[in-house]
Amino acid sequence: MTDTTDDLAEEISFQGFDDYCKLLKNLLNDVLQREVGTDFVEKLERNRTLAQSACNLRLAGIEDTAELLEKQLASEISKMTLEEALTLARAFSHYLNLMGIAETHHRVRKTRDLAHLSKSCDEVFNQLLQGGTSADELYDSVCKQEVEIVLTAHPTQINRRTLQYKHVRISHLLDYNDRPDLTQEDREMLIEDLVREITSIWQTDELRRHKPTPADEARSGLHIVEQSLWKAVPHYLRRVSTALKKHTGKPLPLTCTPIKFGSWMGGDRDGNPNVTAKVTRDVSLLSRWMAIDLYIREVDSLRFELSMSRCSDKLSREAHDILEQETSPEDRHEGWNQLMSRNQTKHHGQQTPSLPMQLPATADLPSCTECGNNGGSQYPKLQLPGTDYLPLNCQDVQDSSNSESSFQDSSHGSCKSIANGSIANSDSHQSAPSPRGSFTSSQLLAQRKLLAESKIVRSSFQKLLEPSLPQRPGIAPYRIVLGHVKDKLMKARRRLELLLEDLPCEYEPWDYYETTDQLLEPLLLCYESLQSCGAGVLADGRLADLIRRVATFGMVLMKLDLRQESGRHSEALDAITKYLDMGTYSEWDEEKKLEFLTRELKSKRPLVPSTIQVTPDVKEVLDTFRVAAELGSDSLGAYVISMASNASDVLAVELLQKDARLAVSGELGKPCPGGTLRVVPLFETVKDLRGAGLVIRKLLSIDWYSEHIIKNHSGHQEVMVGYSDSGKDAGRFTAAWELYKAQEDVVAACKDNKIKVTLFHGRGGSIGRGGGPTYLAIQSQPPGSVMGTLRSTEQGEMVQAKFGLPHTAVRQLEIYTTAVLLATLKPPERPREEKWRNLMDEISKISCQSYRSTVYENPEFLAYFHEATPQAELGFLNIGSRPTRRKSSTGIGHLRAIPWVFAWTQTRFVLPAWLGVGAGLQGVCEKGHTQDLKAMYKEWPFFQSTIDLIEMVLGKADVPIAKHYDEVLVSNESRRELGAALRRELLTTEKFVLVVSGHERLSENNRSLRRLIESRLPYLNPMNMLQVEILKRLRSDDDNHKLRDALLITINGIAAGMRNTG
Repeated sequence: MTDTTDDLAEEISFQGFDDYCKLLKNLLNDVLQREVGTDFVEKLERNRTLAQSACNLRLAGIEDTAELLEKQLASEISKMTLEEALTLARAFSHYLNLMGIAETHHRVRKTRDLAHLSKSCDEVFNQLLQGGTSADELYDSVCKQEVEIVLTAHPTQINRRTLQYKHVRISHLLDYNDRPDLTQEDREMLIEDLVREITSIWQTDELRRHKPTPADEARSGLHIVEQSLWKAVPHYLRRVSTALKKHTGKPLPLTCTPIKFGSWMGGDRDGNPNVTAKVTRDVSLLSRWMAIDLYIREVDSLRFELSMSRCSDKLSREAHDILEQETSPEDRHEGWNQLMSRNQTKHHGQQTPSLPMQLPATADLPSCTECGNNGGSQYPKLQLPGTDYLPLNCQDVQDSSNSESSFQDSSHGSCKSIANGSIANSDSHQSAPSPRGSFTSSQLLAQRKLLAESKIVRSSFQKLLEPSLPQRPGIAPYRIVLGHVKDKLMKARRRLELLLEDLPCEYEPWDYYETTDQLLEPLLLCYESLQSCGAGVLADGRLADLIRRVATFGMVLMKLDLRQESGRHSEALDAITKYLDMGTYSEWDEEKKLEFLTRELKSKRPLVPSTIQVTPDVKEVLDTFRVAAELGSDSLGAYVISMASNASDVLAVELLQKDARLAVSGELGKPCPGGTLRVVPLFETVKDLRGAGLVIRKLLSIDWYSEHIIKNHSGHQEVMVGYSDSGKDAGRFTAAWELYKAQEDVVAACKDNKIKVTLFHGRGGSIGRGGGPTYLAIQSQPPGSVMGTLRSTEQGEMVQAKFGLPHTAVRQLEIYTTAVLLATLKPPERPREEKWRNLMDEISKISCQSYRSTVYENPEFLAYFHEATPQAELGFLNIGSRPTRRKSSTGIGHLRAIPWVFAWTQTRFVLPAWLGVGAGLQGVCEKGHTQDLKAMYKEWPFFQSTIDLIEMVLGKADVPIAKHYDEVLVSNESRRELGAALRRELLTTEKFVLVVSGHERLSENNRSLRRLIESRLPYLNPMNMLQVEILKRLRSDDDNHKLRDALLITINGIAAGMRNTG
């Protein structure tokens, strides 16, 4: 459960939640009794009891006594030895994580039991029809909806993936526990399995000891697809289709998918020198490899299921043609099993293990679920190339004897892995690894000889594995067609393996599947045949699910966006124009830049000479465009320009892209694959947001650009708006208002030029970085900004929280669909009167001045920030591949938004989400506009959502805890006074937020969330006090690695308790 993204808070009751928490807490206590002893467990319980009592007293308004108890707790913690502090931190951190598992599980259980889910397709479709929308309009809107969820590698996921996986296993066990048919013996086995899982968690290192590489981050994203989304997407689409048929009489078309997925993992190079052109290429190929591997599993299952012989004439002809192509005259009377056994060995250089080396499908699940897994994924864990730390591959449907190739070689024990963005060979049986791409001709011949020698064994073993099928003419046609599909998929997979290894690839384009349409064609043929033969119930089962997966994930699972900062493109053009004696591009004014760029874009010759010598940074930019040209829009999504501020920023990328495509197509002797990438300006700072509309108008006024958009992108312009940097630049309230106005301006600019627009929202997980409930966020966008299309990022811990389990993923996908549909067909109200906009301008102005006067103009603030928070120590967490700063400056300006928010979240002050808001509201209220603000809150969805999000984050702030950090860690009196002033401002903000909302206390409109927060405090408060004590010790002994570990564990625990990082 993630508080700031909790669209389902109203769906949780506490009848069973406390029972789950008690069960997991007691089991952890049992484990701790064995691991650390009874005496220390009693000390843990004493600390928890002190914290619980203090919380109860504060809730009852008895502040003085509560403060005494908190001081006693802090005193006891300060007397702990380092070993005791480390154990306390670990224990309470695991308590908080187990509570999070219980929350998520309880919500999933409740949503299953509810007869009518709010925000569901069924409810929203009915609501729209009752509100006057016609059935045809509803149907067309759903079918044409284009939502893309973009998973990013932003470093906010605190837990190691090993622990995430163990948490998922505990969730599966809780699912199993809900079954009503369990015997007493079953429940005892379940408890034993839970104890084993918790013991395993306790004995596992919580900390990442090395920074992840971009390839590691990409594999994490692919793991989410395999673990959850692969199962969730067909379920979600069935839910949409069922609701559509109920309310309009027509189901969702089989190849129509309202939601797709994108990724920045391996493509986001903004400020991250570890993301290179080579990394982008390898990650894109790896994503294709995984997609094909998943499809092979599904096709294998379909071949087993579709054993019938009755089919349409068209399918019969297709099966006959396949047999004619693949059999020699002496093969004509062989059965299909024998034929396929012979076919699998036709392709030289393709190795397979001589015996199956896979675990059964349920091997990754707890033992007690083997007889009836009710909650876990039925799909096995995929062993990707180089994922030696992933769960074992347990694919039960991919016969090793049928596999043309694998990333494992049982003869040589080699396992290729991607590390640090490159592919390397390793050998578990040899002392030294082989260098990359070092296969010689003799080695390849030797491998082929070994393969040939094992043919007979594999062929014989395959006959044992597969059921004996009828011989012709009674052969199963679906199995012939699907066998051919599998054959081409396996060649496609082998081709990708060769490309990843930089080895020669001998396949012709017709040997393998390259595009989604190519794979869909035979699957749709099978579907139509089953429907025409009266077997629609079979067609609408596993086959329909596979078709929907192909339509959603394509051949790449998630198209990879590229992102780079605008200044890097200017540096590249500087190098080019200097080399060509044209001057220095970056020194030209905007009009001269546009004139030059437009002229070169119209030219048919390349601009960059092949002989040019450039710096490594410029070469990396040019290499990235070359890789983009080689991969094309079939594999890649958008090219996002961060810190965009002018029309020339967009045309510069268009020119570099065009030049690279000319060069690559000249070398290939044919056009580049796919089309050009969409170029998307990202407006982030307040200044750039204010100019966004003018930039888009300028772009669309350029003939070349408007023609290019119409010709190559179907008259569609995409624009990204950034929530993180705008919030750090001017404060949350000002950022929210400037983002609203910028979207209005961009929409108007595109509408005036008859161009469609898609807004891409760069939202973080925390409210300080634009996070919040998905439904609320979409419903509060400006009217006309969500016209059936939307892109939005999901980052870090939000990815696991929203999509880590199939049930939660289905619910989140449904919420995206219904929110976008409502915003399209029933847009939110505009401000009722111009006065409201003027009041927003006034609040924003005061708020921004207050925020900047503190953060950027107060000379003591930077030192206060470093002393009062663990910001400097966050870099030891190893949670992301990119640096915490864009540049080496120590100021706030170049600090990334994530560590900025992360540090304040740790101290429970959450300053970025509210600083300046109280001053703005107070200033307007004191001028007599209180009633106007109350009316705005009731009638204007945007203003209401802004206030509600600030109220939500204020409910998670804790003044006494923030004060404790200041009292112990801040050394200077003037800085301590700054902290006191900020705490007073927090209370002022709370006061005026409640005045505007009309609530008597914070989170009054979300009591479930308030209850959940309160339930964590007995573990969370001691963690904060322990963190303060460890920071105090560490800052006088900064080389003490055990102290550093203890600090990092407190950071993990507090993040678990706050359900947020950055």
